[in-house]
Amino acid sequence: MFDLGFVSLSWRSLIDVGLVLLLLYQLYKLVRGSLAVNILLGLVSIYVLYLVVDALELKLLARILGQFIGVGVISLIILFQPEIRRFLLMVGKNTAFQNKGWIRRLFSGQVQTSETDYNFVQEAVNAAWQLSQHKTGMLVVFARTSELQFFANTGEMIDARISSRLFESIFNKYSPLHDGAVIVANGRCKAAGCVLPISENPDIPDDLGLRHRSALGISEHSDAVVLVVSEETGRISLAINGRLHPYTDRKKLITKLGQLLA
Repeated sequence: MFDLGFVSLSWRSLIDVGLVLLLLYQLYKLVRGSLAVNILLGLVSIYVLYLVVDALELKLLARILGQFIGVGVISLIILFQPEIRRFLLMVGKNTAFQNKGWIRRLFSGQVQTSETDYNFVQEAVNAAWQLSQHKTGMLVVFARTSELQFFANTGEMIDARISSRLFESIFNKYSPLHDGAVIVANGRCKAAGCVLPISENPDIPDDLGLRHRSALGISEHSDAVVLVVSEETGRISLAINGRLHPYTDRKKLITKLGQLLA
């Protein structure tokens, strides 16, 4: 028990406050850099306005705002659907049943895969570097928790072993599949020519085209990692959780991508 004179705090209260702060921090990380930030600020502003109106006893306006706040939970579920999905994915993949945890290994007999087993990562990065030199666009989605079957169904199912030549053939400017995305799941090329959701983040720079907006969009809707090559500049980047990370060092990119998929 801590007595500060004007308030008394117990260990339980400190733990409670700490957990709330941690939850708010995780919420901020989820919505940071996305359209949800502006929506969240708008909802907070309306709630503050409601408190002011209620304190001033403006009954009609308070009743209108109260009705709006009353359906706030449903509105939040609709508006923050991508963020809620990402939060649940984050919670799920950190449980004992995900990431090939000990309980999962106990029942399935699977052995944890080391980073050295991900040879397809090096093949994908090699293809990206080769295409980058010729300023040929590339968009590869590496599925993690979910295999992204819904988005894979929008393209052509392939189910092929990953190689740099395969990616170079798919994203060749004369290939009928070069405009879409390739989805990689379980270390194999699952589908090509796939259609991805477009990010609605208003803070995306104007010089980023549809390929990068698609990469950011699928990374906002899922925990997938996206390897993207710009057709205009040849720049190579990774899209993770709605944020774009450019890379100029091949070895660092292979290491980072291997760690994210391990």
